[in-house]
Amino acid sequence: MIRFDKLWEVMDRRNISTYYLREQCGIDSKTIRRLRANENTETKTLSKLCAALDCRLEDIAEYTPDE
Repeated sequence: MIRFDKLWEVMDRRNISTYYLREQCGIDSKTIRRLRANENTETKTLSKLCAALDCRLEDIAEYTPDE
């Protein structure tokens, strides 16, 4: 499973809101909901997030084996 817990930590540290992701980065609210639920997302979205947060993929996502 790919988990996005790190994404919210990075956003919190940098004071970046989901509003910013929606309005400035073009990530829709449905996609944000999927990220919060650790559901599938497109690599295009991951690329947008890394660009917006000026980070690498491993800074916002983490693989954990299925339970």
